[in-house]
Amino acid sequence: MKHNDINVVALPLTLYIHIPWCVRKCPYCDFNSHETRGPVPERAYVDALLADLEQDLPRVWGRRIASLFIGGGTPSLFSAEALDRLLSGLRARLPLRPDLEVTLEANPGTVERGRFAEFRATGINRLSVGVQSFNDDQLRRLGRIHDRRDAFAAAEAAHAAGLTNFNLDLMFGLPDQTVEQALADVANAVALEPAHLSYYQLTIEPNTAFHRAPPPLPDDETSDAIQQCAQAELARCGYQRYEVSAYAREGRRCQHNLNYWEFGDYLGIGAGAHGKLSDPATGQIRRLWKLKHPRDYLGQAGTAAAIGGDEPIRAIDLPVEFLMNALRLVEGVTAESFGERTGLSLDALEPALGQARASDLLDADPQRLRPTALGLRFLNDVLQRFMPD
Repeated sequence: MKHNDINVVALPLTLYIHIPWCVRKCPYCDFNSHETRGPVPERAYVDALLADLEQDLPRVWGRRIASLFIGGGTPSLFSAEALDRLLSGLRARLPLRPDLEVTLEANPGTVERGRFAEFRATGINRLSVGVQSFNDDQLRRLGRIHDRRDAFAAAEAAHAAGLTNFNLDLMFGLPDQTVEQALADVANAVALEPAHLSYYQLTIEPNTAFHRAPPPLPDDETSDAIQQCAQAELARCGYQRYEVSAYAREGRRCQHNLNYWEFGDYLGIGAGAHGKLSDPATGQIRRLWKLKHPRDYLGQAGTAAAIGGDEPIRAIDLPVEFLMNALRLVEGVTAESFGERTGLSLDALEPALGQARASDLLDADPQRLRPTALGLRFLNDVLQRFMPD
């Protein structure tokens, strides 16, 4: 494959921080999350995160962080004091954009009155609140630790704290869910006036409690009807769908996630955190990740032993790696960005690119890589065309 230069300096760089503890592991969750056994080790973990960052700094010298996302687990288990020390440590070690988007994931069941105002004072300016449903029966079946009252209270607290740029996570295709129940969830979410909604289907993942004992999920026809009706209602309420599962009011798209979907670079610190970095010296794009278990990570953070893996993405895999992200975007990306972000010629996408366009799965515009409505609906089928033999 023909290689071009990747302009690393111009490539966006974001930072993801993983806090792995939660109160209770949800039966559908396959993330690196661990139930708490007593108080979380805030001070030791913040020390480990900053040591981890210092170990990674030579990989990103001279590059400015465009956004920051603190995920988990349940990061809102940490105190505002611990998060303030973390963010202060980041500012002392990294150049940050002055308008940095700083997102914190929060569970409605862990948010006490006044906590959001304290979080905002640390520099956090965006929340992502894991509501999942407003139906108490569904919340019990999903293993959530909150109820609908907690969900409403969390959104009201966000508004009261001035954190109006918040996302609500909402699921559909829940056990025995009907179209009417799903639309009631959408109506409740919209009534809370979030800036952003992540609306995604419950899937059964390996190594989860639901995989071992699957709940009765709606059939494909019902799930499809739910999605179509919900999309129409969200559009009517002013939420533009800009990615497969993401809806936003004007000017409120998640900048951090956009960087993933546009195949930008990102640094990951914390237990099990993943990163993707372009290396101008070698011309390679590398994926690296940290030790997964909190105990192991705490013992090794800041040393080479904390690296769980570090490997280049093979040139033959780069086209589908790029498209797996870019084609999730309703508007797609420019064709030019493929070469800018992968170092490959657009020829690497042929003949599959022409075939997908001829099948009305990709837009015919040669200046963009954009799924059609049909392609967005059957994205896995589109990507299968670009898989290496």
